[in-house]
Amino acid sequence: MGFTIGGIREMRSGSRRRGRAAAGATAVAQYTGLWGWAVAPGARATAGSCSCGDARCVAPGAHPLDFAREVPAGASPDIAEDVWEEVPGASMLLPAGRTFDVLDVAEATGRHALVRMERMGLPLGPVTVTPTGRTQFFVAPGAASGLPGLLYRMGWDDADLDLRAFGAGAYITAPPSDLGGLGPVRWLRPPVPGTAATPPQARLLLGTLAYICHRS
Repeated sequence: MGFTIGGIREMRSGSRRRGRAAAGATAVAQYTGLWGWAVAPGARATAGSCSCGDARCVAPGAHPLDFAREVPAGASPDIAEDVWEEVPGASMLLPAGRTFDVLDVAEATGRHALVRMERMGLPLGPVTVTPTGRTQFFVAPGAASGLPGLLYRMGWDDADLDLRAFGAGAYITAPPSDLGGLGPVRWLRPPVPGTAATPPQARLLLGTLAYICHRS
C-alpha cells in the first residue's frame, strides 16, 4: 500500500521500499519495546501538500494516516516492520493521553525552565524541541484535563501564559520525524529507563514552567 503526496501515488522499488520500512521499523521498535509507547504512522508534508492526499488537509504532515495500523506498546520488531512496509517513509507519531501527556511552551522558555529544573533536582521525563519553536515536556497522563485546576491552585489561572497541554486524542511527532515539512523534531532530553513510561506528575514541573512563561 502506498500513499500519496498531492494526490500522486509514490512508486518505490521493492528493495528501496523494504529498506525504508526496515529503517523506520527499527526506530519504531525502540519506542514500543524500550520505552513502552505506541506509535502511529503519520502523514508527511512537502511544499505544503500532505501525503494523505487531501488538498484541504488542515494539518499537513502532522496527523495519523487513518488507513494505517498503529504499532502497540510492547510490539516486536517484526510487527513494527510489517506495519511500516505498508507505509514506508511515514512519520512516527506518539499518542498522548496513554502513558504520557505533554506540557508545551515556547522553546526559549522550555530551555530556560529545563536548566532550572535540573539544578533544582526535579524529576524529569523526556523533552522534545520542535522546528516550530516549541518545547514539549512529557508528564503523567491527566495533565491536559487537569491543567486549569492546577493553574488555579497555584495562583496562575489569571496569568497570560504561553503554555498548553496535549492529552487524549492528540499526537506528538516523535524524533527524528519531520513535522509538517518544517524539519525534524529533536530530543532536548531523551527518554531513559524509569521515566519514559512513567513520567513525572505535571504539578511538579508546572510551577517552574508557569513562572518562566510569566517572566517571558
